[in-house]
Amino acid sequence: MDKRLSILGLLLLVLVGCDLGSNQATPAPASTPVAQSQAGGGGNFILTLGDDPATIDPALVGDTTSGFIARLMFSGLVTLNNELEAVPDLAETIDVSADGTVYTFKLRSNARFADGTPITAEDVRWSLERATDPSLGSIVSPTYLDDVAGVLEKVTGQANSLSGVKVVDDQTIAITLRQPSSLFLLKLTHPPAFVLDRRTVEDNSDWLEKPNGSGPFMLDLWNHRRRMELVPNPYYYGTAPKLDRITYLIGAEGSNPLGLYEQGEIDVTGIGSYDLDRINDEADPLHAELRITPQLQLSYIGLNVNQPPFDDPKVREAFYLLIDRVKLADVSYNGSVVAARGILPPGMPGAEPERLPEPNADIARAKQLISESSYGSVEKFPPIIGYSSGSGVGLLAQIAKDELGVTIEIRGQDQFGDYLAALERDNYHLYDLSWIADYPDPQNFLEVLFGSKGQYNRTNYSNAKFDQLIEQAKAEADAEKRGALYRQAEEQLLSDFVVIPLVHTVDYSLVKSYVDGYMITALGELDLTGVSLKR
Repeated sequence: MDKRLSILGLLLLVLVGCDLGSNQATPAPASTPVAQSQAGGGGNFILTLGDDPATIDPALVGDTTSGFIARLMFSGLVTLNNELEAVPDLAETIDVSADGTVYTFKLRSNARFADGTPITAEDVRWSLERATDPSLGSIVSPTYLDDVAGVLEKVTGQANSLSGVKVVDDQTIAITLRQPSSLFLLKLTHPPAFVLDRRTVEDNSDWLEKPNGSGPFMLDLWNHRRRMELVPNPYYYGTAPKLDRITYLIGAEGSNPLGLYEQGEIDVTGIGSYDLDRINDEADPLHAELRITPQLQLSYIGLNVNQPPFDDPKVREAFYLLIDRVKLADVSYNGSVVAARGILPPGMPGAEPERLPEPNADIARAKQLISESSYGSVEKFPPIIGYSSGSGVGLLAQIAKDELGVTIEIRGQDQFGDYLAALERDNYHLYDLSWIADYPDPQNFLEVLFGSKGQYNRTNYSNAKFDQLIEQAKAEADAEKRGALYRQAEEQLLSDFVVIPLVHTVDYSLVKSYVDGYMITALGELDLTGVSLKR
């Protein structure tokens, strides 16, 4: 077991080093504000984005790109470090009550917004209230803040404020949970818990064009669909960023990123599977700059159980058996991904995907299942609409046409944010999505994507046994027992055939030799403060 896996295992019991029974404070590492240190001098770090982030409003962030940009400009009470541990951020110390239900956060005395205004406990309270305000319409806040007492009542309109959030004094805020949760601090690292400046956000519809954040960088330029530039925040309370500037080339300016990388126009780029053979060749000049990082990620197809013919489990199982995922990984992806046996990716605590059968296709069995179903034959299927943001639904549609004579109408959206909105709004029969963990725990896949109340459950799946197993796992402190409960929940989900797991991705990136301090974690990029260009 490598270092990353052992660290992830420890996170099952993570409470930022706090002993639930000791009520002892955990100090954050000492830091010096950038304004008082020798910041910058590290150059202009240039990357590409396929398109503008869907949003940089932390309370609305629902995709990886938006989340990474938001992390550069905003901060929360805690954060994930590059070892995927939850550690203090705006908080200097964290006290936990003996029963594990009350967390008291003492803010850093030097915490500032980018304009130099001190960050107070009231700013934290207001930000959490805003994130859970039903009028904002955030679908992510209930997922990541639901441990806090009063959140569920507020997002459903049963309460006007959060009963579990109390300002103790200017520098201290206490958060009471509905019940003890070993996931609370991990979930609190996600953008919906980030702190905003009420003065610049409230009654200002244009605040995202020049946000007054508290993260290590601040927005200097945003030419939509062309370029985004960030510079160091002069009042940042943490370790000073080494870079002078971060530049993202967007849309047409960032097209053909590998070509831009080879021409020396950008410093980092991801690699598609079609380029891997060349770059994997040790004789290729780019091979020495290749970095390979397995991701806690799943690409999958969801089947809407409320839409015929997928209201019949035998039809769902038939479609489940159409795709040979081993062949998909080896041939279509050129061996650059891992065929998904289940939901939980390799490296996730408690996953043990090797226990599940190899995911091969069985066309004959699929045809038999359809004949045994309540529909009897594909001729009795209603028209099927598939929503696609990648290639999963397209692949399934081709196989279904070739092997079963079933036509799937494929729809999509130009912008990923519009695609997610369409899934919330429209009627569809199946869809494809890619999900990378926001924190390293199986709950972030199983409950969030498929729980009865999961905010991203677009299959409309609801199973009392599955939900009960997830609840038991969240409350279980013993890592082995916790993992066993999650595995049972995963097996229950797979046996109901509401999801077709496709692949788990591996990040293949090229990083210039002069780039120092750049790290890609199993959750992707998390922090650029330590990056510098040493040409």
